[in-house]
Amino acid sequence: MSSVTSRNPDANNVFAIAGVVIKEMYRRKDFYVLFALIVVITLILGSVSFFNDDRIVRYVKDGCLLLIWLCSLVIAITTAARQIPAERESRTIYPLLAKPVGRGEFVAGKFLGCWLACGVSLLAFYFFFGLIAASREHTLPFLAYFQAIWLHWMCLSIVVALVILGSVVFTAPSSNATISFIVVLGIMFAGGHLNGIAIQMRGFSGGLVYGIYYALPHLEWYDVRELIIHNWGSIDWLAWGGASIYAILYSGMLLACAWMVFRRRTFVL
Repeated sequence: MSSVTSRNPDANNVFAIAGVVIKEMYRRKDFYVLFALIVVITLILGSVSFFNDDRIVRYVKDGCLLLIWLCSLVIAITTAARQIPAERESRTIYPLLAKPVGRGEFVAGKFLGCWLACGVSLLAFYFFFGLIAASREHTLPFLAYFQAIWLHWMCLSIVVALVILGSVVFTAPSSNATISFIVVLGIMFAGGHLNGIAIQMRGFSGGLVYGIYYALPHLEWYDVRELIIHNWGSIDWLAWGGASIYAILYSGMLLACAWMVFRRRTFVL
């Protein structure tokens, strides 16, 4: 089937595709298994008798929030990785692109559906965690929770866009998911230290490391678990807004790359 002729994008098509993605995700067991895992572990950790010790409280909250981050990455990456390959395998991509649905609308709808589904998952995870924490600490910093959840969701926008790009490059969703996990975790744990490494290097190698540092998406900026763990005040709104704009621009760039690769693909019945 030849590619669809260029035309103005239709938001209705984007939202329709996104709605299908959301329904498909919540029919699967992934979210429910991970949510049950978070519930069980949080209840066990929250029921310890020494929860009122400030240091133990921080350790427990840190462990639970780390689990939420890992589960959210699992949901984001596995959901996004299987979207386009599943459409090809089930051959439903042909009638979709023949509606006609533009290639850009298709990519945008897949991204929006995965991202919104991740947002709903985050609200469920943080709501339950907040209830347990508030019942023990008798306080709930709403502003800190809002900023932490929002930045977490912005981080997932970059992750989902990156995996969507991978899904039009790699043929198998398993390889895409594996590589995406390695890349995302590598960026979060080591990406922020590349500038320090570059300072100690000279010449071309130092410039190369600097270039990689500025080119990589800085996902570590969005990990603000300390706001909730230590019950700190809210972060500066300019920094919060700047991080949000950065995530929007970077995810948009990744989606544009995904669209450019996807529009060159020819699908033949």
